[in-house]
Amino acid sequence: MNVTNLLDFFPGFHSFILMEPSNAFIRILLIFLGIFLVYMGYKEKLEPLLMLPIGFTMAVVNAGILIMPGRELGTLFVDPMVSEPTQLLNALQINFLQPFYNFTFANGLIACVVFMGIGAITDLDFFIARPFLSLFLALGAELGTILTLPLAVAFGFTLKEAASIAIVGGADGPMVLFTSLMLAKHLFVPIAVMAYVYLGICYAVYPYLIKLMIPKRLRAIPMDPMEIRTIPSKEKFAFAIVAGVVLSLFFPVAAPLFACFFFGVAVKESNIGRFKEVLDILLSGSTLFLGFTLGALLSVTTVMNPKIFLILILGMVALLLSGIGGLIAGLIAYKVSGGKINPLIGIAAVSCVPTTAKVAQHCAMEEDETILILPHAMGPNVAGVITTAILCGIYVTLIPLF
Repeated sequence: MNVTNLLDFFPGFHSFILMEPSNAFIRILLIFLGIFLVYMGYKEKLEPLLMLPIGFTMAVVNAGILIMPGRELGTLFVDPMVSEPTQLLNALQINFLQPFYNFTFANGLIACVVFMGIGAITDLDFFIARPFLSLFLALGAELGTILTLPLAVAFGFTLKEAASIAIVGGADGPMVLFTSLMLAKHLFVPIAVMAYVYLGICYAVYPYLIKLMIPKRLRAIPMDPMEIRTIPSKEKFAFAIVAGVVLSLFFPVAAPLFACFFFGVAVKESNIGRFKEVLDILLSGSTLFLGFTLGALLSVTTVMNPKIFLILILGMVALLLSGIGGLIAGLIAYKVSGGKINPLIGIAAVSCVPTTAKVAQHCAMEEDETILILPHAMGPNVAGVITTAILCGIYVTLIPLF
């Protein structure tokens, strides 16, 4: 029995020999990167809800590459590029994640389900109590979403592709999924994977950005949670209904996102116990399978996309610019308020609820353990979701006209 015949018993190893050396090296790198992300999620250095499923599946999908009929290399996880009916039917019968991908990812359903669950855990008190401050900070934190668009065009991407990449700056995963599906479906996989991996990683970078931009004495400014007036549930319920309808009227292309988010808020404020239980399970389940499927999409074939390197760079630039914009807006709010506003709440306007608000709180507590700015940070946090959804609606509505 020669070496080739022996290797046929171990197709995972044999597939390395059939690959280009550069691809084989990237594949090994991705396996170890996946294990590293699992470790960082386990140690809670990065967001475990995303890093554990993404990292684990990234490692196993690159380990599990085998030799398919016709000596082509592939996996039994998912093929995001298949679209011809016969091939698609075959993939649905073979790839175990293919049904989940095609019936939830490829049509934007996963984004809407996650958004509905997020709405059900979102508290509007702090946004409604100080709407102008919250929206001002949120607009500042859209700096990356706005500036990355012309930057991506300058690097050779089309307007639709550039908008899909730029929306990463809003730091809202469902919005990234929705925008890329609507405008640049051919880049959906690398943009979606990059966005969610970066959302987990970038929040580990934000504390360093805060220390670079915000002096220590300003990070220790206290903000009294009791200053925020209590908002009755009926007022929050009415706001959710009106906002959902009005925003859908202005941006009907993004109406599914507005409908799901504000319906989730309405369920929370109407206190319908059964609905709340269902949405909690939906959010947990969809987040788990979202991360698991994204990890499976991060195979060596995805990473070797010629545009992937530029997408990676531009995505990171978008998130960093948004963090910078939020902190600059926070410093302006500090000045205008006469020093009463802690500028750290500006980073919370980068809208991943509630992660960036927790980053602001953690950085404040490093200076003074008695400080509680989290309630104030939740206002711009929620406003960031709304402004990112509006920009998503603008991009998806107007860009196809050019």
